[in-house]
Amino acid sequence: MSTATARHILVKTQDECENIKKEIEEGAEFGDMAQKHSLCPSGKSGGDLGTFSPGQMVREFDQVVFSDEVGKVHGPVRTQFGFHLIEITSRND
Repeated sequence: MSTATARHILVKTQDECENIKKEIEEGAEFGDMAQKHSLCPSGKSGGDLGTFSPGQMVREFDQVVFSDEVGKVHGPVRTQFGFHLIEITSRND
């Protein structure tokens, strides 16, 4: 079965998500931005979600983590919780 590790940043608005992504693309560290901005408790640990399998996260999140490029920051991804930036750190297919 596939597994992946990822970090994410959860915010309320798409604009906020896009602004944070721009800062990361300009050199800000993902983990620092997660600690500063994420509404998810995982923000305290740099947005780290650990290892998980398909079906353990909401569908929109899974679609990105199990199909998009590893090592890049993806998003904004809208879910019922808000807007996410997702960094896929590893994946075993």
